[in-house]
Amino acid sequence: MPRKPVVLLTDPIDPGETERLRRAADVRLLTDGGALAREMAAADIVVVRRSIPEAAIAAAPRLRALIRHGAGLDFIPVEAASAAGIAVVNTPDTNAVSVAEHVFGMILALRRAIAANDRGIREGEWQGLRAGALRSREISGSTLGLVGFGSIGQAVGRIAAEGFGMTVLAARRRAAGGPDWVRFLSLDEMIPAADILVLACPLTPETAGLLSAERIGAMRPGSLLVNIARGPVADETALAAALAEGRIGGAALDVFAAQPLRESSPLREAPNTLLSPHVAGLTVESMRRMSAAAVEDALRVLDGQRPRHLVNDRAWPEIAERWRRFEAEPDTSR
Repeated sequence: MPRKPVVLLTDPIDPGETERLRRAADVRLLTDGGALAREMAAADIVVVRRSIPEAAIAAAPRLRALIRHGAGLDFIPVEAASAAGIAVVNTPDTNAVSVAEHVFGMILALRRAIAANDRGIREGEWQGLRAGALRSREISGSTLGLVGFGSIGQAVGRIAAEGFGMTVLAARRRAAGGPDWVRFLSLDEMIPAADILVLACPLTPETAGLLSAERIGAMRPGSLLVNIARGPVADETALAAALAEGRIGGAALDVFAAQPLRESSPLREAPNTLLSPHVAGLTVESMRRMSAAAVEDALRVLDGQRPRHLVNDRAWPEIAERWRRFEAEPDTSR
């Protein structure tokens, strides 16, 4: 009997999509405490929701593709995969709506002191909270600055402009056109002009530390920072200091340089700060969309077809050749 291809899930995906994948492959879920490298060694495809060590790629002789259940590629050593002739695939645009909704939940919670009011009532306060509300501000009419204008940045900007009547500014790496509700500036022009700054860029060597201490210092007094990109994009030590000294108005953070957030992090004690455990993109709907896109490309890979969302497209000739060798060589893994 021919060997059934093995698809390893590092973490669970949508149950319906898992069952669809089972019709074509032996689907395995990484066991609790299991050695990722050991289980990857038998896999033809890995659906990725956690960090993949470079050494695990070298030890996976049958691996055809690493499929990121999500958009960010910092979990995958893309260059190592490309050098080995392994396809790297992601599921772009599938969680943009969920992330954008989360962004505005955090902005509103900060601007209108929603969490602080809830906590204060539970502790017996009332009149002081009402007096404090007189200092709160609407977000309508404010200026939103976007660092990154991919699918998530565009979803956030559209809600800001069309839903709240905000002025939308954006800084991005590539010059290109955009909708009429956004104005593009350089990063250093945009930061001091924004009332609310949203980090929505991928983590790359160029964006690590992008929001430096100097740039945090250039933010408007009273402005808010929202980070739904990756923790290392911002200097967390400088951010905590700016919050503690009252130089900016607040921060809402869904991502951190070390996850889970370290007990010793000064962000835990920073005032006017909302902390969220990297869940902005996780909803029933987004999980279904991400899973459907991941399974669709997994089935294409198993059928020998080029994935729709191939990231390392320059390595496609080497990837296709690796796949051809697998078809030509007898399977000795049984």
